[in-house]
Amino acid sequence: MKEFFKYFADIFTGVRSLLIGMSVTGKYFFSPGQIVTQQYPENRKTLKMYDRFKGEVIMPHDENNHHRCTGCAICELNCPNGSIEVISARIDGPDGKKVRIIDQHIYHLGMCTFCSLCVKTCPENALAFGQEFEHAVFDRTVLTKILNQPGSSILKEIA
Repeated sequence: MKEFFKYFADIFTGVRSLLIGMSVTGKYFFSPGQIVTQQYPENRKTLKMYDRFKGEVIMPHDENNHHRCTGCAICELNCPNGSIEVISARIDGPDGKKVRIIDQHIYHLGMCTFCSLCVKTCPENALAFGQEFEHAVFDRTVLTKILNQPGSSILKEIA
């Protein structure tokens, strides 16, 4: 007799759980202010990803083509799979001391796991995540990017 009541109690619990789930689904279905689905690729021009979105790693430059990277290569050391290479050079500074400048900051997007260790550990906040997310290419060499722009230099207050 006890098993008989447990059987019907389980059926009641299952139907109750189904109705609760269907009420949540119905609320999102019938309330137009709660739309979270993006109509991609139709809205490609107006699509804005969230601030926490991890696209590709970028090196922001200001309007004078200055960046914050000092070439310390901490991002390269912390990258677990070697998707960042920092090629730097030492030149004579204005006061006679050797100054490190970056020649190329290479980012291999095809190898990146988007773990954000490079962005988190950069002492100068020179790296960030961009909003670009379409990376389907036929040639993998296109996924290797130079992050520092041609002719760019380090900010004066950092150097």
